[in-house]
Amino acid sequence: MKIDPILTRAGDWLSGGSRHPIVISSRVRLARNLAKLPFPGWAKKSERVRILEEIKPEVDLLPAIKDGFSEQLNELTATEKQVLVERHLISREHAAKGMGSAVVINPPQTISIMINEEDHLRMQAITCGLDLEKTFQMIDEIDTALEAQLDFAFDEELGYLTACPTNVGTGMRASAMVHLPGLVLGEQINQVVNSVNKIGLAVRGLYGEGTEAMGNLFQVSNQTTLGEKEDQIIERLQKVIETLIQRETQARESLLATKRTTLMDQIGRAYGILTHAYSISSKEALNLISILRLGIDLGFFPEEGRAIINQLLMDTQPAHLQNLSQQKLAAEERDHLRADIVRERLKKFPRPPNTKSPGQ
Repeated sequence: MKIDPILTRAGDWLSGGSRHPIVISSRVRLARNLAKLPFPGWAKKSERVRILEEIKPEVDLLPAIKDGFSEQLNELTATEKQVLVERHLISREHAAKGMGSAVVINPPQTISIMINEEDHLRMQAITCGLDLEKTFQMIDEIDTALEAQLDFAFDEELGYLTACPTNVGTGMRASAMVHLPGLVLGEQINQVVNSVNKIGLAVRGLYGEGTEAMGNLFQVSNQTTLGEKEDQIIERLQKVIETLIQRETQARESLLATKRTTLMDQIGRAYGILTHAYSISSKEALNLISILRLGIDLGFFPEEGRAIINQLLMDTQPAHLQNLSQQKLAAEERDHLRADIVRERLKKFPRPPNTKSPGQ
């Protein structure tokens, strides 16, 4: 498979019909390394190439990867790699790699495998909505199949050995991407984030560690992998996500009950700007699209609009615009193109109701 189908088609995790009002996606990532070989950060170029040549053929043979995309990173353009970052299929760190690194993605874009990122293998499964157990099972099958063919670095006492000490043990990072506009608008988000951090989980921005929570989107994940089994990590994260869902639902209900006019003003302004702007930045677009998504969740817009909104979350990102134009665009040109795309996609999107109750 060439990269074109990946670039022109949204992954199933985003377009697969998820109607969960709060949880966008579930993701589970496993870090693995080959025994007796240097980690990528310490490996020489020739060693990274040798590791790649040992791992990639086994990955390409996986049944789950059949007819998928498989390529070395030095064969991809900077824009193509950045699109994969925006799709959450590779990390920002992996996008900076070249010779000796590769990525393998299945056709639905629910499985992606990074070779020679921080570890020899970073394998992830990503699904729509809240389904951490299914997501883990998907990547666990990949892990089991590869471990039957490759000798992974494993210590009987510590578990899987990884480049970063915080990944030692299961080597697993489980996360959910949650949409929390109610908590943000209700000015409760900082309190909630602090509470989650205190129980050993991390809350990060849209693209992980060190990134901003644009569009009211947050990634919640486990911070440590040593001393807990995979199912224990999944169970603990699941309970926290369920609590977040409850808190966000309560925040939305409170806004409807006590600040309905303010809420409707936010939704109306978002609709007005997105349908009439001729220049809009990535950050502003994401934040306003988030408010329209909240409007769908609350019944102010028809459910059919969710697919349009979800698609815009990706298509308005800088590299996606760059790829669409097939030419290098300055920031101002991207802002103009972004506004054109949003206006066109929302052309038939209904106006927000003038009534005081959603769905009436």
